[in-house]
Amino acid sequence: MGGLLEGKVAIVTGAGQGVGRAVAEGLATEGAKVVVNDIGVTLTGESENPSAAEEVAAGIRDRGGEAVGNRESVSEPDTALRIVEDAIDSFGRIDLVVNNAGILRDAIFHRMAPDQWQAVIDVHLKGSFLVSRAAAQHFRQQESGAFVHMTSTAGLIGNFGQANYMAAKLGIVGLSRAIAMDMQRFGVRSNCIAPFAWSRMVSSIPTETEADKIRVAKLKQMTPEKIAPMVAFLGSDAAKGVSGQVFAVRNNEVFLMSQPRPVRSLHRGEGWTAAALAEQLPGAFGPSLTPLERSADVFSWDPV
Repeated sequence: MGGLLEGKVAIVTGAGQGVGRAVAEGLATEGAKVVVNDIGVTLTGESENPSAAEEVAAGIRDRGGEAVGNRESVSEPDTALRIVEDAIDSFGRIDLVVNNAGILRDAIFHRMAPDQWQAVIDVHLKGSFLVSRAAAQHFRQQESGAFVHMTSTAGLIGNFGQANYMAAKLGIVGLSRAIAMDMQRFGVRSNCIAPFAWSRMVSSIPTETEADKIRVAKLKQMTPEKIAPMVAFLGSDAAKGVSGQVFAVRNNEVFLMSQPRPVRSLHRGEGWTAAALAEQLPGAFGPSLTPLERSADVFSWDPV
């Protein structure tokens, strides 16, 4: 195997199946040596297949690549460190971290229990921080490295019944940008991808209406393998000038997503009162207010 990542070492968390597996296999095809991390749990976090990581790694080796399986959790400091140590012990270095691990505990906000909130935050957001932090010391010393974090249009735009997931995924965008800014001087890059692909993360989408059924049918056409090339590019030296950005990949489409910036302003020399704001703000800002849309409302055309 050879390609854009020849000689580089990558960690992919949550790589036992779905998007993570496709990314791990795609990176190996591009020449990377891969640490396939997965604890082998269901979508909601219960134990399912403890050998998932090793099965994916074995498949990569069977095709001529180099890979090891890793079953450590991303959500605890010590185990996150061991994931990175596995890369160093197995391959001598680390060049790319792909934070993909995640679970779901969906519930309408007013019915969401604290443990449902915390479980999702711990894996997605805390896990991304811990694994990134464990790799950061190596990136700093070698003055190179790349992070690719999986966000979601559920966080960037919105979705019903996913306050925990939305908060975690939008938090990952902030984390990625902070890493990009703090580690720029060491030649380290950090970017996000919002993947559109049929996987466990989207298989729980409700199909109660005809519109939802049509949406899910379209999602099933988008395979996880479509995400891997963008991850490989962002992890390669070819993406040297790309950092702190948010992309989306939807079948054969690649998007650069906007990030919050001022869109309108009001100034009042004597300062504002609540009454003055009530009089002027709705008319001035109303046309520019962001509507309460779901991801499906914004990405409303058929994938190409």
